[in-house]
Amino acid sequence: MTKADLVDEIAERTGLTKKDVAETVDEFLDAVCRALAVGKHIEIRGFGTFKVKDRRSRMARNPRTGDAVEVPPRKVPVFKVSKELKDRVATTTG
Repeated sequence: MTKADLVDEIAERTGLTKKDVAETVDEFLDAVCRALAVGKHIEIRGFGTFKVKDRRSRMARNPRTGDAVEVPPRKVPVFKVSKELKDRVATTTG
């Protein structure tokens, strides 16, 4: 499902215009990005949690040359699914 598909579905279900829904979805995603950029975490009950984790430096290999390369430490965004969403997906697919 793309963002456009999501906007279409929400607009159809709510009766709001696609433009209004698209602006709301964009603002939601921007708010999540801004919060993660400053190290905050976002918890949406029944859906999941967005947060930033620190990755330690590690040694990796260059696939072309086989040489060892150090990958520096970095911060990465992660999403942890809630139990409710896991259960809902497990009962509707299969």
